[in-house]
Amino acid sequence: MSWSEERAALVASDWFRELPADVVTQFAAMAVRRRLSDGELLFAQGDAPDGLWNVVSGRIRAGSVSGEGKELLVMQFEPGAWFGEISMFDGLPRTHDSRAVGPTEMLMLPRDKFLAVLAAQPELYPHFVKMLCRKLRLAFSYIEDAQFASLPARLARRLIDLLALYGRQTPEGMLIDLHLPQDDLGRMLGASRQSVSKELKLLETSGVVAVDYGRLHIRDLPALQKIADAG
Repeated sequence: MSWSEERAALVASDWFRELPADVVTQFAAMAVRRRLSDGELLFAQGDAPDGLWNVVSGRIRAGSVSGEGKELLVMQFEPGAWFGEISMFDGLPRTHDSRAVGPTEMLMLPRDKFLAVLAAQPELYPHFVKMLCRKLRLAFSYIEDAQFASLPARLARRLIDLLALYGRQTPEGMLIDLHLPQDDLGRMLGASRQSVSKELKLLETSGVVAVDYGRLHIRDLPALQKIADAG
């Protein structure tokens, strides 16, 4: 990846798109790269924070495993995604394990250099506070869903969230451009693969979604939103 590509990775993201050009240039200049092999650990739960990470190619799974060996998949990050902001800003240990899925190339903004830019230009803080609040609202919604929402509503809401992050228009409808097997979708929702498969089949039968080898097309977003709103 060249310097210009590093800058492009920044301006493609909501995290940096609205920042002044000279600030983006400073962040691009500090970026470092790392390559991971399939299954390699990027960082582990409890690790000290090193910076803000971006997926250039490949995928990263973020989650944790219970003492009984049950995996909770918090999120799968595709190319273009930035993550790791919680520990970068509060300085506390990493909250989840993050591993590569397939050969993966990463870009990282080192924590010390990133915070030095903010210390020199404190007027940048409100922008990043807004981005953190957006993530916090999403986390609160997942907690509430886990306690009160039915599985159909939880599934619909998660699909809508993923569509906002990874949606791409195709002739078959809006594609969630993310390889997400039903096992992984179940881990995100705290549900079994069988339960998720049943709900997806109902959505497919009713023409709301189309399932194709681990990828989902949303064919009727208003209907999906209605299910999400029903709770």
